[in-house]
Amino acid sequence: MDNPVRVVQYGVGPIGLATLRHVLRKEETGLVKLVGAIDVDPAKVGKDVGELLGDGRSTGVVVSDDARGLLADLKPDVVLHTTSSFLGSMSDQLILCAEAGCNVVSSTEELSFPYDRHPDLSQTIHEAALSNGVTIVGTGVNPGYAMDSLALMATGVCADVTEIHVQRIVDAGLRRRPLQAKVGAGITSEEFAARKATGKFGHIGLHESLLMVASGLGWVLEAVDESLEPVISDRRVVTDHFTVEPGSVAGIHHSIRGTVRGKDRITLSLQMYVGAQEPVDAVQVVGDPPINMRVDGGIFGDTATLATLINTIPLALTSEAGLKTSKDLPPVRAFATSPTAAQMSTA
Repeated sequence: MDNPVRVVQYGVGPIGLATLRHVLRKEETGLVKLVGAIDVDPAKVGKDVGELLGDGRSTGVVVSDDARGLLADLKPDVVLHTTSSFLGSMSDQLILCAEAGCNVVSSTEELSFPYDRHPDLSQTIHEAALSNGVTIVGTGVNPGYAMDSLALMATGVCADVTEIHVQRIVDAGLRRRPLQAKVGAGITSEEFAARKATGKFGHIGLHESLLMVASGLGWVLEAVDESLEPVISDRRVVTDHFTVEPGSVAGIHHSIRGTVRGKDRITLSLQMYVGAQEPVDAVQVVGDPPINMRVDGGIFGDTATLATLINTIPLALTSEAGLKTSKDLPPVRAFATSPTAAQMSTA
């Protein structure tokens, strides 16, 4: 890329702020440049991004609540979008970006593989992207990488595959406060049941990951079985944000299975709770040859999410126009990195 990729950050919540910090740090490479930020929060509108980040610097980038006007004026190459987990609540934002001629990389979990939950909306977004010659993609660490793209990549050396099993164990106690709250750290079993009944509790995106893996392998699932259960703490665990007493909820065990020819061919198991003592990301491929991959200690989601969004930028810029998923793009890899002199001298 001859010129820096001009980036607008859409959504300045916790993930958006972290993304902004990451983009500003990456500006040192000369490959990306933050040119704008969008949010509707009156407490943030009109403020310099540096002030919101609390690092005392002035970036010259001020948060605007006029998305249409800002995108028309700045004409960025890509919008990093981090406003909601649910596609139905923010699809108009994606269409607005497309109509402004902007590529979009979004952290919206339901956008990672939206065709089952939102078939009509998916088509509308795809047509908007096509007609404006841009790419829209939903990604992140999970969904988008740890429990879907990584599993599909593991099959690349297999002559045959009959099953895929993915396990992810996350110590939520090391993660940001909103995630600990999201998994119900410290609540009672009764509160867990009530939240579960809303249909919007637990991890968003496991269903999408399952369907992405199946689609990537060309498998038609006969049945899908999903479960969400509490992980009950057997000890007192204190985090920076919550105290979990013995017998209370430490987090979630969210799992899903896809059946082909009467057998569970794809299983995804996510345990996300405070106090998990052996975090891990693991992929098992039953095939020829069999593949067993482990990331001991697990992939740290808070930083990995930001990295995945930014590392997808060049893939979105060079993709054919339309609504895409991470399985449609080349494998994500590090972008806008700065090797040390020692590294460059031994390259």
